[in-house]
Amino acid sequence: MIPLPPAGPQADALASRRQGLLATFPVAGAMPAAAQRPAPLHQRSILLDGQLQDWNGAMQEVLSPVQVRQADGTLRAVVLGSYPLTGLPEADQALNAACAAWDKGRGTWPTLPTADRIRCVETFTARLLQRRDAIVRLIVWEIGKSLADAGREFDRTIEYIHATVADLKAMENGNSRFEEVDGTIAQIRRSPLGIVLCMGPFNYPLNETFTTLIPALIMGNVVLFKPPRFGVLLYEPMLEAFRVSFPAGVLNLVYGPAHVVVPHLMASGHVSVLALIGTSKVANALKKAHPKANRLRAVLGLEAKNAAIVLADADLELTVRECLAGALTFNGQRCTALKMLLVHRSIVDDFLQRFCAALESLKIGMPWEPGVMLTPMPDPVRIDYFETVVADAIAQGAQVINPGGGSRCATLYWPAVVYPVRPGMRLYREEQFGPVVPVAAFDDVEEALEYVIGADFGQQVSVFGQDSRQIADLIDPLVNQVCRVNLNCQCQRGPDVFPFTGRRDSAEGTLSVHDGLRAFSIRTMVAAKQGEATRQLLDQIVRNNQSSFLNTHYIF
Repeated sequence: MIPLPPAGPQADALASRRQGLLATFPVAGAMPAAAQRPAPLHQRSILLDGQLQDWNGAMQEVLSPVQVRQADGTLRAVVLGSYPLTGLPEADQALNAACAAWDKGRGTWPTLPTADRIRCVETFTARLLQRRDAIVRLIVWEIGKSLADAGREFDRTIEYIHATVADLKAMENGNSRFEEVDGTIAQIRRSPLGIVLCMGPFNYPLNETFTTLIPALIMGNVVLFKPPRFGVLLYEPMLEAFRVSFPAGVLNLVYGPAHVVVPHLMASGHVSVLALIGTSKVANALKKAHPKANRLRAVLGLEAKNAAIVLADADLELTVRECLAGALTFNGQRCTALKMLLVHRSIVDDFLQRFCAALESLKIGMPWEPGVMLTPMPDPVRIDYFETVVADAIAQGAQVINPGGGSRCATLYWPAVVYPVRPGMRLYREEQFGPVVPVAAFDDVEEALEYVIGADFGQQVSVFGQDSRQIADLIDPLVNQVCRVNLNCQCQRGPDVFPFTGRRDSAEGTLSVHDGLRAFSIRTMVAAKQGEATRQLLDQIVRNNQSSFLNTHYIF
């Protein structure tokens, strides 16, 4: 726990804030109409080999981060439902179904014409749209994301699917011709890689999962899908859409403890692509579990410790606004969040005063409330971690400088602004992934640059300032350390047509609409020596539509 002073303004602020957090939770039996609490959902079927198979075994209870106040003042978690707690036998069934659907590259799905695979994805998307309200409501209640942000996540996912289809059509149409070079005639296209193990994150359980799931499917791969630890039930409304939209075995869901079933699947050697948005520790362990490392492709979105470099001439009004949103949107539970603020010493006091004042205006509450930014968090263990790293910083001379910062009540946590954070403190290097805002001062911009250079992660950085020469001098070295430099704005993923990746332990492979299609496929060609016999052979194959790969079709 954060050590409390025996008396004084900060102790009073902590106590007051905790009482305020308690009062934020709704009263049992008096849930507002806007909450739209979903009816308890007990999922008793598993999508395996194109069938929704009944499950009569153990179930995993799902508790919402939203809790309700009882008459005696205590809090009780809301039970949302349950899902199958499967094990290794069911994981093997899913793997066997995937292997049969892939059939060493001869299966229906990997050999299906691209236009037909597109139609399957479009059929699924249409059905997905019909379940928008149910899915959005489950995102709100399962992970505590605000109703507005949950709706945006769904809509952005639909836009991503449409953009992926459009990009694939353009790519296929561009490849719908033969090339003739130095006596060789060839057609070059992209073909699938095999079986993809897809694992998404809890913070964007729909959107970020689909940025790997959709391109993997549409390129002809077969998918084993392990839902995130928080955000499992929201996939129940999609099971029927998955079942009717894709051939049997093309998409199989895997439940059960990730640390048990996922290494088992990797150890089989049948997984061709590991698509994981998570941590480098997990990614490294899973890659090592694969018996044939050279056959495994990894598409990874991992940790980040994105820094904001605030120069002496920064526009503080703009900078505070962007840093506040960058650090605390959705409780800071974003890989693209600003997780270290490096501020020039000449303005650090003014910056902190403005930042803490602006923080006080942030709305904390239940996810269905309009304008809410800070909401209940799905993982109480993570809040224990916040308290540990903040206590570590305090023990080494830092302070929580905002009134009531670090206050906790059940699943609610009021942000802690910690200053000054120095080398040796855990917050200096560890990714906090939550509403803890470490701030460090620098005298020379080289100090800020060295911080980015010495980081374990290399996703993004934000630079705030107005001197074009100084910013230009920072851009050139920073682009060799991170994959996106944001000028006078917070770090972010979108737009989805832009590349999203990272250096060092932040990522492997690049994700975007364009890059995602390439991440889950490989360039493949059919080639022959030029000559009349070759031309007649190719002409016969194309004219008679005898090959899905070798054709000159144009997809509208």
